[in-house]
Parts: sequence; structure tokens; C-alpha cells
Amino acid sequence: QVRLVESGGGLVQAGDSLRLSCVVSGLTFSYYSMGWFRQAPGREREFVAAISLSGGSTYYADSVKGRFTISRDNAKSTGYLEMNSLKPEDTAVYYCAARRIATTTTAREYDHWGQGTQVTVSS
Repeated sequence: QVRLVESGGGLVQAGDSLRLSCVVSGLTFSYYSMGWFRQAPGREREFVAAISLSGGSTYYADSVKGRFTISRDNAKSTGYLEMNSLKPEDTAVYYCAARRIATTTTAREYDHWGQGTQVTVSS
């Protein structure tokens, strides 16, 4: 059974930092690219960041570029999203996702999803 479990969310103030983790089990992690998405109330799920199998290629939404960093540790089957200089508009449920082989920024192309972790940024 494939599981993706996010953690690290919480309530922070604008300008603070958070590090999200996504622990993956039930698949060969190094065969899967990873992505982070977020969904705010009343809005569609949107792409945040993605990383290739080896971590050599990364992709970011313009809204988070320069503030967020995606990474992965294949030995630990874990992906990360380091979020700095958080803004109130970053408030959302954050989801990690895994897709076999190819890296993509499109949500519907991912094979497996976590349950999400809430990030709330107060002004």
C-alpha cells in the first residue's frame, strides 16, 4: 500500500519559516518524481514545486520562487519543502504527490497523493 504522509505544517506569522516533510512508503521512492501543491479555501489546487528523481532538476511556481526550496532524500524516502519569508497568501493545505519517472507541474498527472498538512500564516 502506497502512503505519503506530510508533516510540519502549523500556524506562523508573516516572515517566518516552515519546513514540510513528506514520508513515502510502499513504492521505490527513487523511481518517482515529487511535487508539492497547495489548496486554499474556495480555490483550486495549485502547483508549488516539483523535483526530479535524483533531485537534479527543480521547478517552482512564480509565486514562491526565491522563497521556497524543494529537496529530497532518497535514502530516507522523504521529500521536503523549505518555506521562508512566508506570507498570508501562502495559507493553504499543502499536499505532496509522487509520479513515476517524469517530473511534471500538472496535478492530474501525479499517481499518488498525501492527505495534506495545514499551513496558516498570520499577518
